[in-house]
Amino acid sequence: MKVKPLGDRVLIKIQESEAKTAGGIIIPQTAQEKTQTGVVVAVGTDTDVIKVKAGEKVMYDKYAGTQIKVDGTDHLIVKMSDILAVLD
Repeated sequence: MKVKPLGDRVLIKIQESEAKTAGGIIIPQTAQEKTQTGVVVAVGTDTDVIKVKAGEKVMYDKYAGTQIKVDGTDHLIVKMSDILAVLD
């Protein structure tokens, strides 16, 4: 399935959080914090507002967007204003 966001929306593939700490302790799925980083998959049509491009790693607002599944993988559709930073 292909998803193309409209307007100032951005499609982000959610990155999975680490299930193990640096010390080797395994964190159960229920205790893990919701991740706030992901990779931009597609951008909307409003090129004046959108400042990111596909392939960039971004940090977004914790409770932003709408979560969807694309081909069994979790994705998020957010407004450009909900993206906080581009990560290197």
